[in-house]
Parts: sequence; C-alpha cells; structure tokens
Amino acid sequence: MWIYKNNENNSARFILGERGKRPLVCFGVNPSTAEPDKLDNTLRSVRNNSLRRNYDGWIMFNLYPQRATNPRKLHLELDNEIHRKNLAHIKDIFYSNPRLTVWAAWGGLIEKRPFLKECFKDIVKIIKPYKAQWVCRGNLVAKKHPHHPLYLGNDLPFRPFDIEGYLKTFS
Repeated sequence: MWIYKNNENNSARFILGERGKRPLVCFGVNPSTAEPDKLDNTLRSVRNNSLRRNYDGWIMFNLYPQRATNPRKLHLELDNEIHRKNLAHIKDIFYSNPRLTVWAAWGGLIEKRPFLKECFKDIVKIIKPYKAQWVCRGNLVAKKHPHHPLYLGNDLPFRPFDIEGYLKTFS
C-alpha cells in the first residue's frame, strides 16, 4: 500500500513510499516528479535497495519538500510553511515507528542552498528521540556528504553514518 503526501498544488511532496512493519527510510535533498506507480530512477534505487536488504517497505523523505527536477531550481529562500509541514510528516512517521533505519543519501546536493543544512539540523533534532539508526552506502563524497543512491553499485552494503560527526562539519 502506498504512502503519499503532497501539498494541494503538487509543488511539494512530503512522503512517498510503501507501507511495511519494518520500512527503510531514505532522505534525499528534494523530490522530483515521482508518484505512486511512477517512480523515478532514484526512487527505484531506494525501493530495490530496501527489498534487497529485507525491509518490507520504504519511505522517501527529503531535506526540503519542494519538487524540482533540478536542485538548482530550488527556492532561493526557505519556505517556512512547507518546511514545517515536512517536519510534521517526518515526526509522524518516526513517532509511529521508533528505531527506524535511516539511509542518508543526499550527496553534495545539500550544498545547493544554504538553508538545506538548517533543514537537516531540524530533521535530526525532531527524530533524535526515536533512536533512529543512521546508515549510508559507499564512500562519503566531498565535505563528508553521504552518497546519492543513483551513483552507487547495487552490491555496496549499508554502513553506520556518524550523524553527530557529520553535523560538526557544518561549522
């Protein structure tokens, strides 16, 4: 069964995934055009990696929910309304499913807008009480960012991602 939350005019997507008792959660930078039954290459990779690793569902979130096929087209300034809604949807999922595995997968795209790091800090803050296990795949890219799912071989395992150490690189 699909999980799908977007805003009225479809300019923001908050959640896309498939329900499960043990879903894999993935965070990217921003959503593109993917919808239920119309996954893009990134979401096909997320779905396939979740199945390959014996998760029974997957959930895709983004640091910022604005839909943009090119991250360079993201808002120049943070839209606080969609950011707050994004945080609320994220918190709802973690409240219902504590101790989820979270795949950090935004690559260097987090550098596209200064506010993306602030969005990430807010996300970490709201899910910290739920004891999520942060993971990544492959080597870290420039500035210690976790790899984007599209640019990795399928055989690479998940490995722990030091979220606290990563946050320290922001200063």
